[in-house]
Amino acid sequence: MEILTKNFRNLSDFPFKKWGFSGLVFLLISISSFAQDKLVNAFKESYALENKGDFNGAIEKIKEVYKVDSYEMNLRLGWLNYQGSKLSESVDFYNKAISLKPYAIEPKFGLVLPLSVQGKWTEVEEVYLRILKIDPQNSQVNYRLGLIYYNRANFEKADPYLEKVVNLYPFDYDGLILLAWNKLSLQKTREATILFQKVLLLNPGDNSALEGLKLLNE
Repeated sequence: MEILTKNFRNLSDFPFKKWGFSGLVFLLISISSFAQDKLVNAFKESYALENKGDFNGAIEKIKEVYKVDSYEMNLRLGWLNYQGSKLSESVDFYNKAISLKPYAIEPKFGLVLPLSVQGKWTEVEEVYLRILKIDPQNSQVNYRLGLIYYNRANFEKADPYLEKVVNLYPFDYDGLILLAWNKLSLQKTREATILFQKVLLLNPGDNSALEGLKLLNE
Protein backbone atom coordinates (compact mmCIF):
# COMPACT_ATOMS: atom_id res chain seq x y z
CA MET A 1 0.00 0.00 0.00
CA GLU A 2 1.10 3.56 -0.71
CA ILE A 3 0.64 4.50 2.91
CA LEU A 4 3.30 2.05 4.07
CA THR A 5 5.95 3.56 1.80
CA LYS A 6 5.70 7.01 3.34
CA ASN A 7 7.28 8.34 6.51
CA PHE A 8 4.95 10.35 8.72
CA ARG A 9 6.71 12.38 11.39
CA ASN A 10 3.53 12.73 13.42
CA LEU A 11 -0.17 12.05 13.17
CA SER A 12 -0.88 15.47 11.65
CA ASP A 13 0.94 14.30 8.49
CA PHE A 14 -1.37 11.33 8.09
CA PRO A 15 -3.95 11.70 5.24
CA PHE A 16 -7.05 11.04 7.33
CA LYS A 17 -9.50 12.03 4.61
CA LYS A 18 -7.99 9.58 2.15
CA TRP A 19 -7.46 6.63 4.45
CA GLY A 20 -9.76 7.31 7.38
CA PHE A 21 -9.54 5.88 10.88
CA SER A 22 -9.32 2.26 9.72
CA GLY A 23 -6.26 3.15 7.64
CA LEU A 24 -4.60 4.72 10.66
CA VAL A 25 -5.26 1.61 12.73
CA PHE A 26 -3.78 -0.54 9.96
CA LEU A 27 -0.69 1.68 9.83
CA LEU A 28 -0.16 1.49 13.59
CA ILE A 29 -0.57 -2.29 13.57
CA SER A 30 1.90 -2.56 10.70
CA ILE A 31 4.47 -0.40 12.49
CA SER A 32 4.02 -2.41 15.69
CA SER A 33 4.41 -5.67 13.78
CA PHE A 34 7.58 -4.41 12.10
CA ALA A 35 9.06 -3.34 15.44
CA GLN A 36 8.21 -6.71 16.99
CA ASP A 37 9.84 -8.57 14.09
CA LYS A 38 12.97 -6.45 14.54
CA LEU A 39 13.13 -7.31 18.24
CA VAL A 40 12.60 -11.02 17.62
CA ASN A 41 15.34 -11.06 14.98
CA ALA A 42 17.74 -9.23 17.30
CA PHE A 43 17.18 -11.80 20.05
CA LYS A 44 17.39 -14.67 17.55
CA GLU A 45 20.73 -13.45 16.19
CA SER A 46 21.96 -12.79 19.71
CA TYR A 47 21.21 -16.39 20.76
CA ALA A 48 22.99 -17.72 17.68
CA LEU A 49 26.11 -15.68 18.45
CA GLU A 50 26.01 -16.71 22.10
CA ASN A 51 25.91 -20.36 21.08
CA LYS A 52 29.09 -19.76 19.07
CA GLY A 53 30.76 -18.19 22.10
CA ASP A 54 30.70 -14.71 20.55
CA PHE A 55 29.37 -12.88 23.59
CA ASN A 56 30.43 -9.44 22.38
CA GLY A 57 28.56 -9.96 19.14
CA ALA A 58 25.52 -11.22 21.04
CA ILE A 59 25.63 -8.13 23.22
CA GLU A 60 25.82 -5.80 20.22
CA LYS A 61 22.74 -7.39 18.62
CA ILE A 62 20.68 -6.51 21.70
CA LYS A 63 22.21 -3.06 21.97
CA GLU A 64 21.10 -2.31 18.40
CA VAL A 65 17.48 -2.38 19.59
CA TYR A 66 18.12 -1.57 23.26
CA LYS A 67 15.53 0.28 25.32
CA VAL A 68 16.41 1.24 28.86
CA ASP A 69 12.90 0.40 30.10
CA SER A 70 12.93 -3.13 28.65
CA TYR A 71 13.15 -5.74 31.40
CA GLU A 72 13.92 -8.49 28.93
CA MET A 73 16.79 -6.62 27.28
CA ASN A 74 18.41 -5.67 30.57
CA LEU A 75 18.10 -9.23 31.83
CA ARG A 76 19.63 -10.58 28.62
CA LEU A 77 22.48 -8.07 28.72
CA GLY A 78 23.14 -8.92 32.35
CA TRP A 79 23.58 -12.57 31.39
CA LEU A 80 25.66 -11.92 28.26
CA ASN A 81 28.02 -9.54 30.03
CA TYR A 82 28.48 -12.11 32.77
CA GLN A 83 29.24 -14.75 30.15
CA GLY A 84 31.73 -12.36 28.56
CA SER A 85 33.42 -11.68 31.93
CA LYS A 86 32.27 -8.06 31.92
CA LEU A 87 31.24 -8.27 35.53
CA SER A 88 30.63 -4.59 36.34
CA GLU A 89 28.44 -4.21 33.25
CA SER A 90 26.59 -7.40 34.18
CA VAL A 91 25.83 -6.06 37.65
CA ASP A 92 24.56 -2.79 36.17
CA PHE A 93 22.17 -4.47 33.74
CA TYR A 94 20.86 -6.93 36.33
CA ASN A 95 20.21 -4.03 38.71
CA LYS A 96 18.30 -2.23 35.94
CA ALA A 97 16.18 -5.34 35.44
CA ILE A 98 15.53 -5.53 39.18
CA SER A 99 14.44 -1.88 39.28
CA LEU A 100 11.96 -2.59 36.48
CA LYS A 101 10.56 -5.74 38.12
CA PRO A 102 11.19 -5.39 41.86
CA TYR A 103 9.31 -8.58 42.75
CA ALA A 104 10.97 -10.74 40.11
CA ILE A 105 13.34 -13.38 41.45
CA GLU A 106 15.20 -14.30 38.26
CA PRO A 107 17.22 -11.06 37.93
CA LYS A 108 18.28 -11.38 41.55
CA PHE A 109 19.56 -14.90 40.91
CA GLY A 110 21.31 -13.44 37.88
CA LEU A 111 22.89 -10.65 39.94
CA VAL A 112 24.39 -13.22 42.29
CA LEU A 113 26.50 -14.64 39.43
CA PRO A 114 28.85 -11.68 38.82
CA LEU A 115 28.88 -10.82 42.52
CA SER A 116 30.01 -14.36 43.40
CA VAL A 117 32.81 -14.31 40.84
CA GLN A 118 34.04 -11.06 42.39
CA GLY A 119 33.90 -12.63 45.86
CA LYS A 120 31.40 -10.04 47.09
CA TRP A 121 29.74 -12.44 49.52
CA THR A 122 28.22 -9.76 51.74
CA GLU A 123 26.38 -8.39 48.70
CA VAL A 124 25.40 -11.92 47.68
CA GLU A 125 23.98 -12.45 51.15
CA GLU A 126 21.97 -9.24 50.86
CA VAL A 127 20.51 -10.33 47.50
CA TYR A 128 19.49 -13.70 48.95
CA LEU A 129 17.80 -12.02 51.89
CA ARG A 130 15.88 -9.82 49.45
CA ILE A 131 14.69 -12.93 47.64
CA LEU A 132 13.51 -14.51 50.88
CA LYS A 133 11.40 -11.45 51.64
CA ILE A 134 9.52 -12.24 48.42
CA ASP A 135 9.70 -16.04 48.61
CA PRO A 136 10.50 -17.21 52.18
CA GLN A 137 10.20 -20.89 51.23
CA ASN A 138 12.73 -20.76 48.41
CA SER A 139 14.80 -23.88 49.10
CA GLN A 140 17.72 -22.90 46.87
CA VAL A 141 18.21 -19.57 48.60
CA ASN A 142 17.76 -21.04 52.08
CA TYR A 143 20.39 -23.66 51.26
CA ARG A 144 22.86 -21.15 49.85
CA LEU A 145 22.48 -18.82 52.83
CA GLY A 146 22.94 -21.77 55.17
CA LEU A 147 26.09 -22.72 53.25
CA ILE A 148 27.46 -19.17 53.40
CA TYR A 149 26.99 -19.05 57.17
CA TYR A 150 28.35 -22.58 57.61
CA ASN A 151 31.51 -21.64 55.72
CA ARG A 152 31.85 -18.62 58.02
CA ALA A 153 31.58 -21.02 60.97
CA ASN A 154 28.42 -19.16 62.00
CA PHE A 155 26.59 -22.40 62.73
CA GLU A 156 23.81 -20.86 64.83
CA LYS A 157 22.89 -18.54 61.99
CA ALA A 158 23.07 -21.31 59.40
CA ASP A 159 20.82 -23.67 61.34
CA PRO A 160 17.31 -22.24 60.68
CA TYR A 161 17.98 -21.89 56.96
CA LEU A 162 19.21 -25.46 56.63
CA GLU A 163 16.36 -26.80 58.76
CA LYS A 164 13.89 -25.11 56.44
CA VAL A 165 15.52 -26.83 53.45
CA VAL A 166 15.23 -30.25 55.10
CA ASN A 167 11.66 -29.57 56.16
CA LEU A 168 10.81 -28.79 52.55
CA TYR A 169 12.87 -31.68 51.13
CA PRO A 170 13.29 -34.29 53.90
CA PHE A 171 15.06 -36.82 51.68
CA ASP A 172 17.40 -34.57 49.71
CA TYR A 173 21.12 -35.30 49.97
CA ASP A 174 22.56 -31.78 49.92
CA GLY A 175 20.24 -30.45 52.61
CA LEU A 176 20.58 -33.49 54.85
CA ILE A 177 24.37 -33.75 54.78
CA LEU A 178 24.96 -30.04 55.35
CA LEU A 179 22.45 -29.87 58.18
CA ALA A 180 24.04 -32.98 59.72
CA TRP A 181 27.47 -31.37 59.75
CA ASN A 182 26.00 -28.13 61.05
CA LYS A 183 24.33 -29.99 63.92
CA LEU A 184 27.62 -31.74 64.65
CA SER A 185 29.37 -28.37 64.74
CA LEU A 186 26.74 -27.15 67.20
CA GLN A 187 27.41 -30.30 69.29
CA LYS A 188 23.82 -31.42 68.84
CA THR A 189 24.95 -35.02 68.64
CA ARG A 190 21.59 -36.79 68.68
CA GLU A 191 20.21 -34.71 65.79
CA ALA A 192 23.47 -35.06 63.87
CA THR A 193 23.41 -38.85 64.28
CA ILE A 194 19.85 -39.14 62.97
CA LEU A 195 20.64 -36.94 60.00
CA PHE A 196 23.82 -38.83 59.06
CA GLN A 197 21.87 -42.08 59.28
CA LYS A 198 19.22 -40.67 56.94
CA VAL A 199 21.96 -39.74 54.49
CA LEU A 200 23.08 -43.38 54.49
CA LEU A 201 19.55 -44.45 53.59
CA LEU A 202 19.70 -42.11 50.65
CA ASN A 203 23.27 -42.91 49.67
CA PRO A 204 24.55 -46.10 51.37
CA GLY A 205 28.29 -45.97 51.97
CA ASP A 206 28.43 -42.17 51.74
CA ASN A 207 31.91 -41.17 52.90
CA SER A 208 30.87 -37.85 54.40
CA ALA A 209 28.10 -39.42 56.50
CA LEU A 210 30.38 -42.25 57.64
CA GLU A 211 33.05 -39.74 58.62
CA GLY A 212 30.50 -37.75 60.63
CA LEU A 213 29.25 -40.86 62.47
CA LYS A 214 32.85 -41.87 63.20
CA LEU A 215 33.50 -38.48 64.83
CA LEU A 216 30.32 -38.82 66.87
CA ASN A 217 31.41 -42.22 68.19
CA GLU A 218 34.93 -41.16 69.21
